[in-house]
Amino acid sequence: KYAEYMLRYDTTHGVFKGTIAVEGSDLIVNGKKVKFYTERDPAAIPWGETGADYIVESTGVFTTTDKASAHLKGGAKKVIISAPSADAPMYVMGVNNETY
Repeated sequence: KYAEYMLRYDTTHGVFKGTIAVEGSDLIVNGKKVKFYTERDPAAIPWGETGADYIVESTGVFTTTDKASAHLKGGAKKVIISAPSADAPMYVMGVNNETY
């Protein structure tokens, strides 16, 4: 219910104009199921089963290549780290994104 509320009443973007529902532990947004996981270990999240190929790591905890690669063990194909990283390359749209 908390995720539903936060999506529906975002302080930056305003009230969400689409449809939102909760079914068990899943959030249904505009008719599409959104899965939530509360695992502390990214390797335990079954990304391969959910069909998620690209994962955005936004916890601020797994910011090195070694730590973020735990998502790959769960079946992800690529991990995008959204925070500054000590060892992963950083790409900025309009600056160096063409070097990826």
